Amino acid sequence: MSPLSILVVDDEPIARRRLVRLLAGMEGLSPAIEANDAPQAIAAIRTHQPDVLLLDIQMPGGSGFDVLDAIGPDAPAVVFVTAFDHYALRAFERNAVDYVTKPIEPGRLSLAMARARATLVARDSEERLAEMRNTVATLRQALRENQRQITQFWVKARGEFIGIAAEKVTRFQADKDYVQIHANGESYLYGESLGSLERRLDPADFVRIHRSVIVRRSAIARVRQAPFSALVAVLTDGTEIRVGRTFTKAVRAEVTQHG
Repeated sequence: MSPLSILVVDDEPIARRRLVRLLAGMEGLSPAIEANDAPQAIAAIRTHQPDVLLLDIQMPGGSGFDVLDAIGPDAPAVVFVTAFDHYALRAFERNAVDYVTKPIEPGRLSLAMARARATLVARDSEERLAEMRNTVATLRQALRENQRQITQFWVKARGEFIGIAAEKVTRFQADKDYVQIHANGESYLYGESLGSLERRLDPADFVRIHRSVIVRRSAIARVRQAPFSALVAVLTDGTEIRVGRTFTKAVRAEVTQHG
């Protein structure tokens, strides 16, 4: 990680200079920026966007908590440095990294800065993970959209390859690890499983009505009741397909929606 940028906020010049001097002796830190009251602190945070904020509590123009209220959720990693120990609980409720009481010991300040660095590393990792998840989700969505743009199927028949327009297909029927494509009154063997093919079809055009059959929605001419509450879909080419129990609800919804 690059050197951490630090903002020291304290209204006491002597205490502020000592804190800056201690920080200067630590590795991995940029020269500290200083502010002596709440308004200066708020302006400096917005201008410099420091990684770590060493923040006093009682100051002119507002408290350290007022500074955090003004900055909001994008506050740096906060280490409170104060002479008062009774604000500690409130400080940690505001997600402070550490709470250091004066007089400051070099070792204690070093520990606080180590905690601040660890917090920033964890925060960065979480942000990167969130970005990666968003990227993956975007790519998956784009892949689904691209996959659904299938417009033609190439099949081998009678020693030649034939292109079948997707809009001509009335149904797909599973045939072991392959699919029978029914179009233009003919049947063609296609080298893909029904499950894989379903993920590439536009659900606005096709619906699965049986574990082994996907049909074009517009090819369903009517649906009739069969014994034992079963349904049978009758296609425009006269083919009758018994609706699978798992898909009965979806087919009923289809009929109701377009009925």
